Amino acid sequence: MIFSPNSPLQLDARFVCQFFLALLLTLSLSACVSSASKPSLYQQLGGEQGLDRIVEELIQNIGNDKKVFHFFADAKLSRFRTLLTEHLCEVSDGPCKYSGDSMEDIHTGMHIDEADFNHIVELLIDAMNKADAPVTAQNKLLARLAPMRKDIYRR
Repeated sequence: MIFSPNSPLQLDARFVCQFFLALLLTLSLSACVSSASKPSLYQQLGGEQGLDRIVEELIQNIGNDKKVFHFFADAKLSRFRTLLTEHLCEVSDGPCKYSGDSMEDIHTGMHIDEADFNHIVELLIDAMNKADAPVTAQNKLLARLAPMRKDIYRR
């Protein structure tokens, strides 16, 4: 009995137990459905093909940019392409494992200032736009890359 006409609200223990079990089951199932159907950032960026497009567009942007090209002038293009793709893949929860040096080791001695750093970020955003990456995925990727700024800037 849930209500007793002569006393304050009383709940039947069996009813309460069944209610909470049903609620728990519903929440568990909805969590499984939402996590199973939610694509990873890697997938949102287009997977391997999407990252390849982003990296190619970024390489083109850097190659055509007099302001920052000098930072990359001595880089071996094929190695840069491979390692940048690996890095973005790993950062976006893809199946790749980054095999390059740390961001700090790579950028030490380059003396990248705030304007240079921000400009390269702008070139990355432009590359992601050209590769048709969704803006929400772009923002997620930038948020994951942002903590690495300390390893790149003013080294």
